[in-house]
Amino acid sequence: MPSPVPPPEYAPVHPGEILSEEFLAPLGLTPYAVARRINVPRTRIERLARGETAVTVDTALRLSRFLGTTPQFWLNLQSRFDLLSATVDASDLDAIVPVSTAA
Repeated sequence: MPSPVPPPEYAPVHPGEILSEEFLAPLGLTPYAVARRINVPRTRIERLARGETAVTVDTALRLSRFLGTTPQFWLNLQSRFDLLSATVDASDLDAIVPVSTAA
């Protein structure tokens, strides 16, 4: 049985890269300016933009309000990054018997 998640052809894109490349740079914003406007610690946005931390629900809500996106946009980016970054041994997955076929 093949692994349910095929390995990515390219390295997964962290939501912070999207934040930096698609929002901060084009809008001429710094992480500090965004943090101040959305009322979070400066380090939260700096670390996110560097790909060192994940998008939380709170951050997704704040970024979506400020940038005119949806919270789901940011959470989907994070979920996709996490899923593609996960390293699961296929033999571990193959050893799991689905409940519908379990004896």
